[in-house]
Amino acid sequence: MTREHLGRAEFERVVDEALESLPERFAAMVQNVAVAVEDEPGDDDLGNVEGGSELLGIYRGVALTERSHDPPLMPDEIVIFRGPINRVTRTREEALHQVRETVIHELGHYFGLADDEMPH
Repeated sequence: MTREHLGRAEFERVVDEALESLPERFAAMVQNVAVAVEDEPGDDDLGNVEGGSELLGIYRGVALTERSHDPPLMPDEIVIFRGPINRVTRTREEALHQVRETVIHELGHYFGLADDEMPH
């Protein structure tokens, strides 16, 4: 049986709180980005994941550091995956912390940081 530390409504609320808690200087720079919650990653999302690893979130878009001066037509998207976060955490408190860390990690990709440039 899969443990569920955070139900859907609470998970979405925690994602929103993580976004609202960003320092103003960073929050002001986040533009044209949709942040969504999905229960599980799709097959396309799992293409670059090492075997046995859980994908907690994904950034779908073009990093600010790689953009031309033309505005993007579609918004970038950050997706936070509820199922994997509930599976990799042992307690509700760990799940709350992991949601916040995942949101910040995916925003790091939006700002142009690679995985190895971010603390894990």
